[in-house]
Amino acid sequence: MSAGSGDTPDNVREAGTAADGEDAGVTPDASGPPPGDALPGPDSGGAPSDPAASPATEPPPAGDAASDPEHDDQEMSLLDHLGELRTRVLHCVIAAGVGFFACYAVAEDLLRIFLKPLLAVLPPQSTLIATTLPEKFFTVLKMAFLSGFLVASPYIFYQIWRFIAPGLYKEERRALVPVAIATAFFFTGGGLFGYFVVFPFAFSFFVNYAGELITIMPTISSYFSFAVMLLVAFGVVFQLPVVLYFLARIGLITAAGLRRSRRWAILGAFILGAILTPADPISQCLMAGPLIVLYEVGILAAALFGKKKPSSPQPAAPDNAASE
Repeated sequence: MSAGSGDTPDNVREAGTAADGEDAGVTPDASGPPPGDALPGPDSGGAPSDPAASPATEPPPAGDAASDPEHDDQEMSLLDHLGELRTRVLHCVIAAGVGFFACYAVAEDLLRIFLKPLLAVLPPQSTLIATTLPEKFFTVLKMAFLSGFLVASPYIFYQIWRFIAPGLYKEERRALVPVAIATAFFFTGGGLFGYFVVFPFAFSFFVNYAGELITIMPTISSYFSFAVMLLVAFGVVFQLPVVLYFLARIGLITAAGLRRSRRWAILGAFILGAILTPADPISQCLMAGPLIVLYEVGILAAALFGKKKPSSPQPAAPDNAASE
């Protein structure tokens, strides 16, 4: 090479860099890194320049509900559950209040219909009486409240199931609306069964048992309390298919297990009928019979809609060639 071109390639590169910096009006800082060099970062193995600018994101723990797509985005604390309970109770009270005011205008007509099963079997010399002045007034109020509750029962039962929903999986929460409708349907059906089937037999039994020596003159409030107790009992026991369907849907029971327990279910139906009905065999059988039928309906619902268990994988066949 000639003497005029005695600079090494490194010297030429440094001279070119300095010239570019002077042209741009930037004076290179001798204490800092060269302008062309990149700052050390996580990819180059060095520490990040600003820890707050690039915070490390830790993955959620394996057992966190947020990482599980089957659960809600966040877990509810005890205060959240109490707030949810307050909201649901408030909605139920408002719905029952609206039903009460809607039914109060026809409460006396509904009370006459409610008294018909007893009046139909009373002897001619017997009648209903009131032993206090406001007894009929409060009975009419109770009748309006009972009717309002029945009118608002689909919404009330829906609120009850909505309170249970946070503890369920997503595919289980999809059944809330049909379960709420079925709950109201079976509760009303149990009440209607008690009114049209059980009341005539039960009241006739008690009136005939009194004989000719005793004149039956029940008070209107005592009759109302007794009749409502029977209606609520039949409405509750008619929830058996709904309960069995729900438990089968979440995988707690199976149709095969219900079939194996059929004999104990029949025995429990008669025991429950003896507890919830008056001490006469007719009422007991009239409650135990539908309970047994409803148990069979629950078995059918569990078989059709129950949670299917995953089939266990078949073991691999031994390799004969390897054994040889």
